[in-house]
Amino acid sequence: MARRTKNRRIEPTFDAPAARRSGDDLKLGDGDRVVPSRQRRKPAKGKSARGAKSARRTGRQRKNGGGGGFFGFLRTAIYWSLVLALWGGIAAAGITAYYGAKMPSATTWEIPDRPPNVKIVSADGDMIANRGMTGGEAVGLHEMSPFIPQAVIAIEDRRFYSHFGVDPIGLARAMAENVMAGRLTQGGSTLTQQLAKNLFLKPDRTIERKVQEVLLALWLEQKHSKDQILEMYLNRVYFGSGAYGVEAASRRYFNKSARDVTLSEAALLAGLLKAPSRLSPARDPQAAETRAQVVLTAMRDQGMIGDSEMTTAMSRPATRAAAYWTGSEHYFADRVMEELPSLIGDVKSDIIVEATVDMRLQKQAEKTIRNLIDEKGGKLAVSQGALVSIDTTGAVRAMVGGYDYANSQFDRASEARRQPGSAFKPFVFMAALEQGRRPDSVRNDAPVKIGNWTPENYKGKYYGPVTLSEALARSLNSVAAQLAMEVGPKSVVELAHRMGIESDLKANASIALGTSEVTPLELTAAYLPFATGGYRPEVYFVQRITTSSGKVLYQHDRPRLTQVASADIIGMMNAMMRGTVEYGSARAANIGRPAAGKTGTTQQSRDAWFVGYTADLVTGVWFGNDASKATKATGSSLPVPAWKAFMEEAEKGRPVKRLPGSWSPGAPAPGIATSEPQAPPVPQASVGGGTQAPQGHPTPTVAVPSGGNPDHTASVRRPVPPADVGGSGQKKQTSILDIILGN
Repeated sequence: MARRTKNRRIEPTFDAPAARRSGDDLKLGDGDRVVPSRQRRKPAKGKSARGAKSARRTGRQRKNGGGGGFFGFLRTAIYWSLVLALWGGIAAAGITAYYGAKMPSATTWEIPDRPPNVKIVSADGDMIANRGMTGGEAVGLHEMSPFIPQAVIAIEDRRFYSHFGVDPIGLARAMAENVMAGRLTQGGSTLTQQLAKNLFLKPDRTIERKVQEVLLALWLEQKHSKDQILEMYLNRVYFGSGAYGVEAASRRYFNKSARDVTLSEAALLAGLLKAPSRLSPARDPQAAETRAQVVLTAMRDQGMIGDSEMTTAMSRPATRAAAYWTGSEHYFADRVMEELPSLIGDVKSDIIVEATVDMRLQKQAEKTIRNLIDEKGGKLAVSQGALVSIDTTGAVRAMVGGYDYANSQFDRASEARRQPGSAFKPFVFMAALEQGRRPDSVRNDAPVKIGNWTPENYKGKYYGPVTLSEALARSLNSVAAQLAMEVGPKSVVELAHRMGIESDLKANASIALGTSEVTPLELTAAYLPFATGGYRPEVYFVQRITTSSGKVLYQHDRPRLTQVASADIIGMMNAMMRGTVEYGSARAANIGRPAAGKTGTTQQSRDAWFVGYTADLVTGVWFGNDASKATKATGSSLPVPAWKAFMEEAEKGRPVKRLPGSWSPGAPAPGIATSEPQAPPVPQASVGGGTQAPQGHPTPTVAVPSGGNPDHTASVRRPVPPADVGGSGQKKQTSILDIILGN
């Protein structure tokens, strides 16, 4: 027992109770401690153990510097906000680095060239149109109306001149408003960011695109001044209705340059940027005006304008812009654009095209076509018209391709192929003259049968023996068909192509009545040699092309003339076609000076024509309907009055000139045979007009060339009864040879 006690380990104790102390025990008191211990407080009587614990916990919180209530919450919120901001910054930096690494090196970044603009002006320098991808030329910030940049900054980026490409304040404001609205109402992008997006990026709503937009905006701000950025933005941003840039938008909506835009107009343009298509005044003028008033209020709030200026601008009523460009000059502008590739190749920079159009004549042509359709179109079932006027150098001075360009951009003057009807007959008669016939040569105007085809005169009226001059002036189908078969349809086609017809022509019997389709432009151009004395000028629309700096890219120096007919033949043709105006189907076209021409009307009056000329201008007029719908018009009812109204205005102030060439009845033209080929015998109609043919003279029959098909221009009758037309009641049997010899 004693051994066990001796070997037992004795552990030291601290503050052991006195009852357990022994004299030999090891012990430490408070004096032995490095730091004396605090005396423990005994809870007061009546306090529960829970209260004591709460007091101890509160003490610890105070010791640790903590606190309850609002300040504690605030300190916690600040702490975690800093933590989140730190991690958010790290995440943003990582995302930026990731998407930035996918972009090309910043050293290779450059502003892409603005799509080139084609500015088209008239022969007098008047603005016609802008063409190209943008639809308007670039305008310097110092050139445009000062209201435009002010309005755009006021509504789109009020701190544009103070931020560094990204506007944190604007972004925060936009986020707050989006949260309050519960939907995305504002984007918070600066003008610099919008420009970066327009220049380099697709309109995708992705994090990658937004990061790249910010990086590009910072780069733009580093490389360019604020004014340069604003100018680039205003010349490239989309304003709706196909208009890119302020110049295109100003022309589109107000028909004026951006240099002349008023305060109210500038506010409307700036308002479009929020939703160009929806707010376009061509679509919803009231919505555009309401948005413009918001812009004006913003300008007033920022001190850009005063109350009186705002009130005056707001009083401007909302007006609807045309759904498309309006004005017939746009038909001309479209044609100019088609000509450019053959003149200068691809357009790589802004250019100015000096066109041949005379805007005074162009407006007169448009007015003429519209007025006649408005006045008589309903009665005559006509809805469309076209007019082409070309001077003797080949320059196209006016071209109207339809009733209203805004409603239909299809150019009926240069693209629509229609049957010319009797307006094609001059080529038939001219081919006959070139083979030795003369204007006073005689043919019998009576029903004639060519194979299974019987061409019939207008209203079935025949005149008996007539000269070629009278036959052309009265547009007699029977005589024209006889001449076509005498000279051969191929000769007629060859001559028409030589004169300027470019379309494919069918060499059949019905070519005499204009059954092969042509455009008004080429038919009018084919009449030019009549006005020039036998020379065919090259038809052109462009006089000169220069760059915006003045460098000449193309110049049409002088008329390029090709002789296609002798002066003698032209003199005879002019003498014959003067009769159309003097006593024939175009008597109403008399303008008090030498003029000539030919009317034309196709089957069921689908097409009504008149092509006439003076020594200055050749003008062709067509009326009809799209899809060849029948009308009640003739060449005399609409085209002739239109031609007269236009030419009276066009010839004002010009000296009176004679038509080239001359011819006198009975005197053979130099170089022309004095005896013409003998024509096939035809019956002489008796005076008084019976229904029975002279005995022994059947209706003449002429073979149709192989492959020829009768056309609907002239009516077909089977069988064809003989006719006695225009006689005196006598039934003397006379052949063409007898008439020629004077028997």
